[in-house]
Amino acid sequence: MKTLPAEPEIIEHEVDLVLEAAMRRYGIDFRGYCRASLERRLANLAGALGLAHISGLIPPLLHQPEFLDRFINGISVCVTEPFRDADVFDALRQLIFPKLRTYAFAKIWHAGCASGEEVYSLAVLLREAGLLDRVRLYATDINTQALATAHEGIYPLKTLEAAEAGYRAAGGSGRLADHYVSQYDKGRFDSELRKAVVFSQHNLVTDAPFGEMELIICRNVLIYFNRSLQDQTLALFRRSLSHRGHLLLGSKENLTLLPTGVQFETVDSHARLYRAL
Repeated sequence: MKTLPAEPEIIEHEVDLVLEAAMRRYGIDFRGYCRASLERRLANLAGALGLAHISGLIPPLLHQPEFLDRFINGISVCVTEPFRDADVFDALRQLIFPKLRTYAFAKIWHAGCASGEEVYSLAVLLREAGLLDRVRLYATDINTQALATAHEGIYPLKTLEAAEAGYRAAGGSGRLADHYVSQYDKGRFDSELRKAVVFSQHNLVTDAPFGEMELIICRNVLIYFNRSLQDQTLALFRRSLSHRGHLLLGSKENLTLLPTGVQFETVDSHARLYRAL
């Protein structure tokens, strides 16, 4: 059954009620997410479940705790690929890796890692730079389905083969194929890379910050938040960073207009790389 059309005002009320149900039942707050994206994804989820209206999501939310993961996975955005924006990875290699070499141990948090392709891309470059054994990578997302894929580290072989050019543009020193094992139409990143990453579910809106991170990567997540939630998340990142730690955002994200933005300075405007003051 397709979601039936309704007046915009009614849809707005339905979305409010669904989000309020999620907040009251589970303490999960999506009210600061970009409204247009939320409405579209809630409508798609309702349609996939055969519900005529978005408000039909409320009963399973309230009475079926096992529905929560389906709900979160249905409305969260997971778009990524290996070495996406290779020049950004090259900027990390040139600007951040030298700093990491001065530490005996460092922590990196990739927030909103989706299905993990970019986390493994960074791990590959860290290994080639001789830094993987002194870095712990934490990769988080709210979407459990995407995290399961990331934890397995298995991707379509054609996706990994297509990323070879991006890997080289990012400064890769060998072949991307050296870092995964292929079988049939799949490729799996090797065990050393998978063991270097700790994957866990984390909600940027309600969960606690991580501590003493030398680098936080959060690309193309804030664009789905309203301005208030963007600043709240930026403040969380600031609390999670070590002294003079770095933050990497997506190409369409800019912290200069946010109140907490004054606590950062720009390192590379093109790469959207910032340093905490």
